[in-house]
Amino acid sequence: MIKGIVFDMDGVLIDSHPVHRIAWSKFLATVGKCVSDEGLSFILAGRRREEILRHFLGDLSESKIAEYGHQKDLFFEENFQDVRLIPGVSKFLETLETAGLEAGIATSASSARTWGTLRRLELDQKFTAVVTGDDVDAGKPDPAVYKLAAQRMNLSPRQLLVLEDAPCGVQAAKAAGMRCVGVSTNGRAEMLRQCGAELVIPDFLDPSIETLLQLTG
Repeated sequence: MIKGIVFDMDGVLIDSHPVHRIAWSKFLATVGKCVSDEGLSFILAGRRREEILRHFLGDLSESKIAEYGHQKDLFFEENFQDVRLIPGVSKFLETLETAGLEAGIATSASSARTWGTLRRLELDQKFTAVVTGDDVDAGKPDPAVYKLAAQRMNLSPRQLLVLEDAPCGVQAAKAAGMRCVGVSTNGRAEMLRQCGAELVIPDFLDPSIETLLQLTG
């Protein structure tokens, strides 16, 4: 029986990808890197910051990654007012609480950005456990972030259902031994299914959300 739900953050709890695109584009321009819209799609795959930076800029020292990551976050902050909750999220979290299900987060985002985002959107008290990209050595599709979420929630992987918008996130959840539902905010429903998502929903308003909750039975 499913006893808890684990959410990815960007693209699942919050509609932040457009703001990330702008922030990454502006940051990369400051270091002389012009990236096309298609090239920027790499940032939507659920990867950690250091993976994204090394993808675009090559091998970097840890200190440079921290410096560049901070600079990118400043650009993200410029347009934070445009970050929105995915439609229906607030009510869905209330539904989980009423049903007695635990809620957790397993994200590739940094700890600072994760907690800053949750506090500003008044979500910081909604989750039993929050695991960020800073808490694990390997990013998705490695299952480490989801395994740690299970440990912190004191539940076994088979008792958890994951909500993911990125193919590598679905792969990570399945590798951790968890069931997974795709959230197709990026229009990648078929890719999510191919990676193992049992069900794909567009947001938390669709009638199929009832089917999702049935998976917890």
